[in-house]
Amino acid sequence: MPRNDWTLAEVGELFDLPFMDLVFRAHQVHREFQTPNTVQISTLLSIKTGACPEDCAYCPQSVRFDTGLEASELMEIEAVAARARAAKTSGATRFCMGAAYRSPKQKDLRKVIAMISEVKALGLETCATLGMLTQDQAQELKTAGLDYYNHNLDTSAQYYEKIISTRTYQDRLETLQAVRDAGINVCCGGIVGMGEDPQDRVALLHTLATLPEHPQSVPINQLVRVKGTPLADSTPLDPFDFVRMIAVARILMPLSHVRLSAGRAQMNDELQALCFMAGANSIFYGEKLLTTGNPDTDHDLRLFQRLKIVAESPTHTAESLRPAIGPAPQSLPHAAGVSVAS
Repeated sequence: MPRNDWTLAEVGELFDLPFMDLVFRAHQVHREFQTPNTVQISTLLSIKTGACPEDCAYCPQSVRFDTGLEASELMEIEAVAARARAAKTSGATRFCMGAAYRSPKQKDLRKVIAMISEVKALGLETCATLGMLTQDQAQELKTAGLDYYNHNLDTSAQYYEKIISTRTYQDRLETLQAVRDAGINVCCGGIVGMGEDPQDRVALLHTLATLPEHPQSVPINQLVRVKGTPLADSTPLDPFDFVRMIAVARILMPLSHVRLSAGRAQMNDELQALCFMAGANSIFYGEKLLTTGNPDTDHDLRLFQRLKIVAESPTHTAESLRPAIGPAPQSLPHAAGVSVAS
């Protein structure tokens, strides 16, 4: 059964395992708790880009950094619905809407709620990432039918202040609590390759695995080094260290989806396959992640066909993780069965 009482030392011991032993153990856990050879497909759209007042050192959307990014206002509802229809046609089962806010204003939240309704009407699962939320805002999103809310911890509590100063680690934990209290599935992970020590990676996964409830989705992002941000010249991460993050996350949170997120465009097919072997079973699908590149859908299709991986069906509920019958994407074959968790 999943545990929420992992000690920091236990997590560290997993990271210290020989690489092959760790991947083997993670794959065993994956097969015990998840449906093998299936991947949950999400598409992420930036519905409001840039001009964010935060100072996250990795982010090209911060108003504090000159990255050449052109800011844009909140998209119109029909334009978002059109992108969602295209995502569904391409094989996505979940549509994620991201807005560069510190926290959303009520007038903007009302418009996002209308977007959620339009996307759900297409038979897609819905996810949003809008910054910090109050309990009332989380409840409004729940009432609107939002399935998932993304709010990453980014890194360890100890390293956090080297990356962000405009909101605290506790602020992030409180938003996660508001989302859980509202009954929305939590999507929460972090970023590696920002100059953190290995112990910071241990501490990040320990924090995630000892939350009151494991996040239903755990995105593991590899830093995308963007010119103009403070982390533009960071040392590239050892690919094996990234796989270790995937494997340890799978062992600690066996019912969660572990997602390959930012940085996948820099990964070759062999590295992605190794990540799937280590327990990754979710990806962002499409040409762009908010403002950075992503492998194109045709390339992903070819990779899935080579690996004989199939797309997972959506669950469509935030209250329950029981599989439900949903419309099949047109571009990818579906598994005969679906995973026990999203």
